[in-house]
Amino acid sequence: MSEQVRQFTVSADDDGVRLDRWFKRNLPQVGFATVSRWARTGQIRVDGKRAAPEDRLVAGQVLRVPPGGEARPGGKTPRPRRELSEEEVAEAEAMVLEQDRAAIVLNKPPGLATQGGSGTKHHVDGLLDAFCGPDDPRPRLVHRLDKDTSGVLLIARTPGSAAFFSKRFSGRSARKIYWALVVGVPEIADGMIELPLAKQPGTGGEKMHVDEQGGQPARTRYRVIERAGNRAAWVELHPLTGRTHQLRVHMAAIGHPIVGDGKYGGQDAFLTGSISRKMHLHARRLIIDHPDGDRIDVTAPLPEHFASTMEQMGFDESLGDVEIAPPPPPSREDKKRAAKAHAKDFRKERRGERRKRGATAAGTGKPRSGKPGGRKPTSTKPGSTKPGSPKGKR
Repeated sequence: MSEQVRQFTVSADDDGVRLDRWFKRNLPQVGFATVSRWARTGQIRVDGKRAAPEDRLVAGQVLRVPPGGEARPGGKTPRPRRELSEEEVAEAEAMVLEQDRAAIVLNKPPGLATQGGSGTKHHVDGLLDAFCGPDDPRPRLVHRLDKDTSGVLLIARTPGSAAFFSKRFSGRSARKIYWALVVGVPEIADGMIELPLAKQPGTGGEKMHVDEQGGQPARTRYRVIERAGNRAAWVELHPLTGRTHQLRVHMAAIGHPIVGDGKYGGQDAFLTGSISRKMHLHARRLIIDHPDGDRIDVTAPLPEHFASTMEQMGFDESLGDVEIAPPPPPSREDKKRAAKAHAKDFRKERRGERRKRGATAAGTGKPRSGKPGGRKPTSTKPGSTKPGSPKGKR
Protein backbone atom coordinates (compact mmCIF):
# COMPACT_ATOMS: atom_id res chain seq x y z
CA MET A 1 0.00 0.00 0.00
CA SER A 2 1.30 3.45 -0.91
CA GLU A 3 2.18 5.57 2.15
CA GLN A 4 3.00 8.77 0.29
CA VAL A 5 0.96 11.39 -1.52
CA ARG A 6 0.98 10.64 -5.25
CA GLN A 7 0.80 13.00 -8.20
CA PHE A 8 -0.42 12.11 -11.69
CA THR A 9 -0.55 14.21 -14.84
CA VAL A 10 -3.79 13.70 -16.78
CA SER A 11 -2.95 12.16 -20.16
CA ALA A 12 -4.50 12.97 -23.52
CA ASP A 13 -6.36 9.64 -23.32
CA ASP A 14 -8.15 10.85 -20.19
CA ASP A 15 -9.01 14.34 -21.44
CA GLY A 16 -12.65 15.08 -20.58
CA VAL A 17 -13.16 12.02 -18.37
CA ARG A 18 -14.89 12.31 -14.99
CA LEU A 19 -12.68 12.19 -11.89
CA ASP A 20 -14.32 8.99 -10.56
CA ARG A 21 -13.95 7.40 -14.00
CA TRP A 22 -10.25 8.36 -14.02
CA PHE A 23 -9.77 6.30 -10.85
CA LYS A 24 -11.63 3.34 -12.39
CA ARG A 25 -9.29 3.47 -15.39
CA ASN A 26 -5.98 4.23 -13.72
CA LEU A 27 -6.30 3.15 -10.08
CA PRO A 28 -9.03 0.48 -10.15
CA GLN A 29 -7.97 -0.81 -6.74
CA VAL A 30 -9.34 2.43 -5.20
CA GLY A 31 -13.09 1.99 -4.75
CA PHE A 32 -15.79 4.54 -5.46
CA ALA A 33 -16.59 5.00 -1.77
CA THR A 34 -12.95 5.90 -1.07
CA VAL A 35 -12.84 8.37 -3.96
CA SER A 36 -16.05 10.03 -2.68
CA ARG A 37 -14.66 10.27 0.86
CA TRP A 38 -11.36 11.72 -0.33
CA ALA A 39 -13.17 14.30 -2.46
CA ARG A 40 -15.57 15.21 0.36
CA THR A 41 -12.70 15.78 2.79
CA GLY A 42 -10.59 17.72 0.28
CA GLN A 43 -7.81 15.13 0.04
CA ILE A 44 -8.05 14.92 -3.77
CA ARG A 45 -6.76 18.04 -5.51
CA VAL A 46 -6.70 18.96 -9.20
CA ASP A 47 -4.13 21.68 -9.93
CA GLY A 48 -4.21 22.44 -6.20
CA LYS A 49 -8.00 22.87 -5.98
CA ARG A 50 -10.63 20.65 -4.42
CA ALA A 51 -12.49 18.41 -6.83
CA ALA A 52 -15.73 16.41 -6.88
CA PRO A 53 -16.14 12.90 -8.32
CA GLU A 54 -18.26 14.24 -11.20
CA ASP A 55 -15.75 16.93 -12.26
CA ARG A 56 -14.26 16.55 -15.75
CA LEU A 57 -10.48 16.43 -16.09
CA VAL A 58 -8.38 18.18 -18.73
CA ALA A 59 -5.18 16.81 -20.25
CA GLY A 60 -2.13 18.26 -18.50
CA GLN A 61 -3.81 18.85 -15.15
CA VAL A 62 -1.98 17.51 -12.10
CA LEU A 63 -3.98 15.22 -9.85
CA ARG A 64 -3.00 14.86 -6.17
CA VAL A 65 -4.00 11.50 -4.66
CA PRO A 66 -3.59 10.76 -0.92
CA PRO A 67 -1.86 7.61 0.32
CA GLY A 68 -3.75 4.35 0.85
CA GLY A 69 -7.01 3.22 -0.63
CA GLU A 70 -5.66 0.00 -2.16
CA ALA A 71 -7.21 -2.34 0.38
CA ARG A 72 -10.43 -3.91 -0.89
CA PRO A 73 -13.48 -4.90 1.19
CA GLY A 74 -12.90 -8.17 2.99
CA GLY A 75 -9.14 -7.83 2.61
CA LYS A 76 -9.18 -9.03 -1.01
CA THR A 77 -6.25 -8.06 -3.18
CA PRO A 78 -6.31 -7.53 -6.95
CA ARG A 79 -5.81 -10.73 -8.93
CA PRO A 80 -2.21 -10.88 -10.23
CA ARG A 81 -1.58 -11.11 -13.95
CA ARG A 82 -1.01 -14.56 -15.33
CA GLU A 83 2.57 -15.38 -16.28
CA LEU A 84 2.70 -16.28 -19.97
CA SER A 85 4.97 -18.99 -21.32
CA GLU A 86 7.51 -18.28 -24.07
CA GLU A 87 5.27 -20.16 -26.51
CA GLU A 88 2.27 -18.00 -25.61
CA VAL A 89 4.25 -14.77 -26.00
CA ALA A 90 5.51 -15.97 -29.39
CA GLU A 91 1.94 -16.87 -30.41
CA ALA A 92 0.69 -13.41 -29.46
CA GLU A 93 3.51 -11.60 -31.27
CA ALA A 94 3.04 -13.71 -34.43
CA MET A 95 -0.51 -12.33 -34.80
CA VAL A 96 0.53 -8.65 -34.86
CA LEU A 97 -0.11 -6.74 -38.08
CA GLU A 98 0.77 -3.32 -36.69
CA GLN A 99 0.81 -1.49 -33.38
CA ASP A 100 1.34 1.95 -31.86
CA ARG A 101 0.73 3.73 -28.57
CA ALA A 102 -3.07 3.44 -28.86
CA ALA A 103 -3.75 0.16 -30.67
CA ILE A 104 -2.55 -3.32 -31.50
CA VAL A 105 -4.01 -4.81 -34.69
CA LEU A 106 -3.96 -8.61 -34.86
CA ASN A 107 -4.64 -11.19 -37.56
CA LYS A 108 -6.60 -13.73 -35.53
CA PRO A 109 -6.26 -17.30 -36.80
CA PRO A 110 -9.34 -19.50 -37.22
CA GLY A 111 -10.03 -21.77 -34.26
CA LEU A 112 -8.78 -19.32 -31.62
CA ALA A 113 -11.53 -17.80 -29.47
CA THR A 114 -11.48 -14.05 -28.90
CA GLN A 115 -12.53 -14.36 -25.26
CA GLY A 116 -12.85 -17.05 -22.63
CA GLY A 117 -16.05 -18.84 -21.75
CA SER A 118 -17.37 -22.17 -20.55
CA GLY A 119 -14.64 -24.71 -21.30
CA THR A 120 -12.55 -22.15 -23.25
CA LYS A 121 -9.18 -21.60 -21.60
CA HIS A 122 -7.05 -20.56 -24.56
CA HIS A 123 -8.10 -17.30 -26.21
CA VAL A 124 -6.84 -13.92 -27.48
CA ASP A 125 -7.83 -12.06 -24.32
CA GLY A 126 -5.66 -14.42 -22.29
CA LEU A 127 -2.62 -13.54 -24.41
CA LEU A 128 -2.84 -9.75 -24.13
CA ASP A 129 -0.39 -9.54 -21.20
CA ALA A 130 2.30 -10.20 -23.82
CA PHE A 131 1.87 -6.60 -24.97
CA CYS A 132 2.34 -4.72 -21.69
CA GLY A 133 4.82 -4.29 -18.89
CA PRO A 134 4.01 -4.80 -15.20
CA ASP A 135 3.18 -1.09 -14.70
CA ASP A 136 1.29 -0.60 -17.99
CA PRO A 137 -2.50 -0.78 -18.31
CA ARG A 138 -3.61 -4.13 -19.66
CA PRO A 139 -4.70 -3.98 -23.34
CA ARG A 140 -8.37 -4.67 -23.84
CA LEU A 141 -10.77 -5.99 -26.47
CA VAL A 142 -13.07 -3.47 -28.15
CA HIS A 143 -14.86 -5.84 -30.56
CA ARG A 144 -15.08 -9.58 -31.25
CA LEU A 145 -14.66 -12.19 -33.95
CA ASP A 146 -16.25 -15.65 -33.83
CA LYS A 147 -13.88 -18.46 -32.89
CA ASP A 148 -13.84 -19.89 -36.43
CA THR A 149 -13.64 -16.48 -38.16
CA SER A 150 -10.15 -15.25 -38.98
CA GLY A 151 -8.79 -11.78 -39.67
CA VAL A 152 -8.43 -8.24 -38.36
CA LEU A 153 -8.99 -7.81 -34.63
CA LEU A 154 -8.38 -4.42 -32.98
CA ILE A 155 -7.02 -4.27 -29.43
CA ALA A 156 -6.87 -1.01 -27.45
CA ARG A 157 -3.67 -0.36 -25.51
CA THR A 158 -5.11 2.07 -22.95
CA PRO A 159 -8.47 2.75 -21.28
CA GLY A 160 -8.71 6.05 -23.17
CA SER A 161 -8.14 4.50 -26.58
CA ALA A 162 -10.58 1.70 -25.67
CA ALA A 163 -13.30 4.29 -25.02
CA PHE A 164 -12.42 6.08 -28.29
CA PHE A 165 -12.56 2.93 -30.43
CA SER A 166 -15.70 1.61 -28.70
CA LYS A 167 -17.55 4.79 -29.66
CA ARG A 168 -16.50 4.33 -33.30
CA PHE A 169 -17.78 0.77 -33.34
CA SER A 170 -21.07 1.59 -31.58
CA GLY A 171 -21.55 4.69 -33.76
CA ARG A 172 -21.02 2.61 -36.94
CA SER A 173 -18.25 4.87 -38.28
CA ALA A 174 -15.78 1.95 -38.28
CA ARG A 175 -15.80 0.12 -41.62
CA LYS A 176 -15.39 -3.67 -41.56
CA ILE A 177 -14.89 -5.60 -44.79
CA TYR A 178 -15.15 -9.41 -44.77
CA TRP A 179 -14.38 -11.97 -47.44
CA ALA A 180 -16.38 -15.17 -47.61
CA LEU A 181 -16.85 -18.15 -49.88
CA VAL A 182 -20.51 -19.14 -50.12
CA VAL A 183 -22.32 -22.14 -51.54
CA GLY A 184 -23.98 -21.33 -54.86
CA VAL A 185 -24.16 -17.88 -56.45
CA PRO A 186 -26.55 -15.11 -55.33
CA GLU A 187 -28.82 -14.09 -58.21
CA ILE A 188 -28.28 -10.41 -57.46
CA ALA A 189 -24.56 -9.63 -57.64
CA ASP A 190 -24.64 -6.50 -55.46
CA GLY A 191 -27.37 -6.34 -52.86
CA MET A 192 -28.54 -5.53 -49.34
CA ILE A 193 -29.91 -8.03 -46.82
CA GLU A 194 -32.19 -6.54 -44.17
CA LEU A 195 -33.41 -9.25 -41.82
CA PRO A 196 -33.89 -8.72 -38.05
CA LEU A 197 -32.08 -11.20 -35.82
CA ALA A 198 -32.73 -12.64 -32.37
CA LYS A 199 -31.40 -15.43 -30.17
CA GLN A 200 -32.90 -18.75 -31.14
CA PRO A 201 -34.98 -20.17 -28.26
CA GLY A 202 -33.66 -23.35 -26.73
CA THR A 203 -30.03 -22.77 -27.70
CA GLY A 204 -28.97 -20.85 -24.61
CA GLY A 205 -28.02 -17.87 -26.76
CA GLU A 206 -25.52 -19.95 -28.76
CA LYS A 207 -27.43 -19.60 -32.00
CA MET A 208 -29.23 -16.75 -33.77
CA HIS A 209 -32.15 -16.80 -36.20
CA VAL A 210 -34.24 -14.46 -38.34
CA ASP A 211 -37.11 -13.04 -36.29
CA GLU A 212 -39.35 -10.65 -38.22
CA GLN A 213 -41.43 -9.78 -35.15
CA GLY A 214 -39.09 -9.41 -32.20
CA GLY A 215 -35.60 -9.35 -33.72
CA GLN A 216 -33.06 -6.54 -33.65
CA PRO A 217 -32.60 -4.71 -37.00
CA ALA A 218 -29.65 -6.12 -38.97
CA ARG A 219 -28.28 -4.98 -42.34
CA THR A 220 -25.57 -6.54 -44.51
CA ARG A 221 -24.31 -5.25 -47.86
CA TYR A 222 -22.79 -7.92 -50.12
CA ARG A 223 -20.99 -7.99 -53.47
CA VAL A 224 -20.12 -11.02 -55.58
CA ILE A 225 -16.46 -10.73 -56.63
CA GLU A 226 -16.06 -13.99 -58.60
CA ARG A 227 -17.94 -17.22 -59.14
CA ALA A 228 -16.88 -20.84 -59.69
CA GLY A 229 -19.66 -21.80 -62.10
CA ASN A 230 -22.80 -22.36 -60.04
CA ARG A 231 -20.92 -24.23 -57.33
CA ALA A 232 -19.65 -21.38 -55.18
CA ALA A 233 -19.00 -17.65 -55.09
CA TRP A 234 -16.45 -15.37 -53.50
CA VAL A 235 -18.24 -12.45 -51.86
CA GLU A 236 -17.33 -9.25 -50.06
CA LEU A 237 -19.49 -8.51 -47.01
CA HIS A 238 -20.05 -5.19 -45.22
CA PRO A 239 -21.95 -5.54 -41.92
CA LEU A 240 -23.80 -2.24 -41.40
CA THR A 241 -24.94 -3.40 -37.97
CA GLY A 242 -23.11 -5.58 -35.48
CA ARG A 243 -25.42 -8.44 -34.45
CA THR A 244 -24.06 -11.77 -33.24
CA HIS A 245 -23.33 -14.15 -36.16
CA GLN A 246 -24.97 -11.61 -38.48
CA LEU A 247 -23.06 -12.45 -41.68
CA ARG A 248 -23.45 -16.18 -41.18
CA VAL A 249 -27.21 -16.02 -40.52
CA HIS A 250 -27.88 -13.56 -43.34
CA MET A 251 -26.05 -15.56 -46.00
CA ALA A 252 -27.71 -18.80 -44.90
CA ALA A 253 -31.11 -17.05 -44.86
CA ILE A 254 -30.88 -16.11 -48.56
CA GLY A 255 -29.90 -19.66 -49.45
CA HIS A 256 -26.12 -19.25 -49.73
CA PRO A 257 -24.45 -20.39 -46.48
CA ILE A 258 -20.78 -19.69 -45.91
CA VAL A 259 -18.63 -22.67 -46.89
CA GLY A 260 -17.79 -24.69 -43.78
CA ASP A 261 -20.48 -23.11 -41.59
CA GLY A 262 -22.37 -26.23 -40.53
CA LYS A 263 -23.98 -24.38 -37.64
CA TYR A 264 -26.19 -22.32 -39.94
CA GLY A 265 -25.89 -24.13 -43.27
CA GLY A 266 -26.02 -27.76 -42.15
CA GLN A 267 -24.54 -30.33 -44.52
CA ASP A 268 -25.26 -28.01 -47.46
CA ALA A 269 -22.43 -25.76 -46.23
CA PHE A 270 -19.74 -28.34 -47.05
CA LEU A 271 -18.39 -28.75 -50.57
CA THR A 272 -17.21 -32.11 -51.88
CA GLY A 273 -13.68 -32.96 -52.94
CA SER A 274 -10.60 -31.57 -51.26
CA ILE A 275 -12.20 -28.29 -50.10
CA SER A 276 -11.46 -27.65 -46.41
CA ARG A 277 -14.33 -28.14 -43.98
CA LYS A 278 -13.17 -25.11 -41.97
CA MET A 279 -15.31 -21.97 -42.14
CA HIS A 280 -14.40 -19.61 -44.99
CA LEU A 281 -15.13 -16.25 -43.36
CA HIS A 282 -12.31 -13.73 -42.97
CA ALA A 283 -12.25 -10.19 -41.57
CA ARG A 284 -10.19 -8.83 -44.45
CA ARG A 285 -9.98 -5.12 -43.67
CA LEU A 286 -10.73 -2.59 -40.94
CA ILE A 287 -10.89 1.18 -41.41
CA ILE A 288 -11.35 3.22 -38.24
CA ASP A 289 -10.39 6.63 -36.87
CA HIS A 290 -7.30 6.87 -34.66
CA PRO A 291 -7.23 8.90 -31.40
CA ASP A 292 -4.34 10.98 -32.80
CA GLY A 293 -6.52 12.21 -35.67
CA ASP A 294 -5.20 9.82 -38.31
CA ARG A 295 -6.92 6.69 -39.59
CA ILE A 296 -6.16 3.00 -39.15
CA ASP A 297 -6.56 1.06 -42.41
CA VAL A 298 -5.32 -2.53 -42.07
CA THR A 299 -5.66 -5.58 -44.32
CA ALA A 300 -5.16 -9.14 -43.01
CA PRO A 301 -3.71 -11.94 -45.20
CA LEU A 302 -5.92 -15.01 -45.70
CA PRO A 303 -5.41 -18.10 -43.53
CA GLU A 304 -3.93 -21.15 -45.22
CA HIS A 305 -7.17 -23.12 -45.73
CA PHE A 306 -8.98 -20.11 -47.27
CA ALA A 307 -6.09 -19.28 -49.61
CA SER A 308 -5.88 -22.92 -50.69
CA THR A 309 -9.59 -23.04 -51.58
CA MET A 310 -9.28 -19.76 -53.50
CA GLU A 311 -6.47 -21.28 -55.55
CA GLN A 312 -8.38 -24.52 -56.20
CA MET A 313 -11.36 -22.56 -57.49
CA GLY A 314 -9.23 -20.31 -59.68
CA PHE A 315 -10.11 -17.09 -57.89
CA ASP A 316 -7.72 -14.15 -58.38
CA GLU A 317 -7.10 -12.58 -54.96
CA SER A 318 -6.03 -9.26 -56.54
CA LEU A 319 -9.62 -8.69 -57.70
CA GLY A 320 -10.90 -8.46 -54.15
CA ASP A 321 -9.27 -5.35 -52.72
CA VAL A 322 -10.94 -2.30 -54.23
CA GLU A 323 -10.68 1.33 -53.22
CA ILE A 324 -13.19 2.03 -50.47
CA ALA A 325 -14.94 5.38 -50.71
CA PRO A 326 -15.17 7.36 -47.48
CA PRO A 327 -18.38 6.65 -45.58
CA PRO A 328 -21.30 9.02 -46.24
CA PRO A 329 -22.38 11.41 -43.46
CA PRO A 330 -24.41 9.57 -40.82
CA SER A 331 -28.13 9.47 -41.54
CA ARG A 332 -30.76 10.47 -39.04
CA GLU A 333 -31.34 6.80 -38.25
CA ASP A 334 -27.59 6.21 -37.77
CA LYS A 335 -27.46 9.14 -35.34
CA LYS A 336 -30.41 7.73 -33.41
CA ARG A 337 -28.70 4.31 -33.17
CA ALA A 338 -25.46 5.92 -31.99
CA ALA A 339 -27.37 7.99 -29.41
CA LYS A 340 -29.13 4.85 -28.14
CA ALA A 341 -25.82 2.99 -27.86
CA HIS A 342 -24.25 5.92 -25.99
CA ALA A 343 -27.26 6.18 -23.66
CA LYS A 344 -27.06 2.45 -22.97
CA ASP A 345 -23.38 2.70 -22.04
CA PHE A 346 -24.12 5.72 -19.86
CA ARG A 347 -26.93 3.90 -18.03
CA LYS A 348 -24.63 0.93 -17.37
CA GLU A 349 -22.01 3.25 -15.92
CA ARG A 350 -24.57 5.05 -13.76
CA ARG A 351 -26.03 1.75 -12.52
CA GLY A 352 -22.58 0.67 -11.40
CA GLU A 353 -22.10 3.94 -9.52
CA ARG A 354 -25.53 3.72 -7.90
CA ARG A 355 -24.89 0.17 -6.74
CA LYS A 356 -21.69 1.31 -5.10
CA ARG A 357 -23.43 4.30 -3.50
CA GLY A 358 -26.27 2.03 -2.40
CA ALA A 359 -23.84 -0.38 -0.78
CA THR A 360 -22.16 2.54 1.00
CA ALA A 361 -25.51 4.00 2.11
CA ALA A 362 -26.77 0.65 3.42
CA GLY A 363 -24.93 1.15 6.66
CA THR A 364 -26.31 4.67 7.13
CA GLY A 365 -29.98 3.86 6.61
CA LYS A 366 -30.20 5.74 3.31
CA PRO A 367 -32.30 4.13 0.58
CA ARG A 368 -30.62 2.43 -2.34
CA SER A 369 -30.96 3.90 -5.80
CA GLY A 370 -33.32 2.24 -8.26
CA LYS A 371 -32.35 0.89 -11.65
CA PRO A 372 -33.16 3.00 -14.68
CA GLY A 373 -35.12 1.23 -17.34
CA GLY A 374 -34.59 1.05 -21.07
CA ARG A 375 -36.65 0.15 -24.10
CA LYS A 376 -35.69 -2.32 -26.79
CA PRO A 377 -36.13 -1.10 -30.33
CA THR A 378 -39.08 -2.91 -31.85
CA SER A 379 -39.50 -1.35 -35.28
CA THR A 380 -37.92 -2.85 -38.37
CA LYS A 381 -37.50 -1.45 -41.86
CA PRO A 382 -40.06 -2.52 -44.45
CA GLY A 383 -39.08 -4.29 -47.64
CA SER A 384 -36.67 -6.74 -45.99
CA THR A 385 -35.36 -9.82 -47.76
CA LYS A 386 -37.36 -12.88 -46.67
CA PRO A 387 -35.52 -15.93 -45.33
CA GLY A 388 -35.03 -18.59 -47.94
CA SER A 389 -35.25 -16.11 -50.81
CA PRO A 390 -32.26 -16.22 -53.20
CA LYS A 391 -32.46 -12.48 -53.76
CA GLY A 392 -31.05 -9.61 -51.75
CA LYS A 393 -32.63 -6.17 -51.72
CA ARG A 394 -30.98 -3.80 -54.18
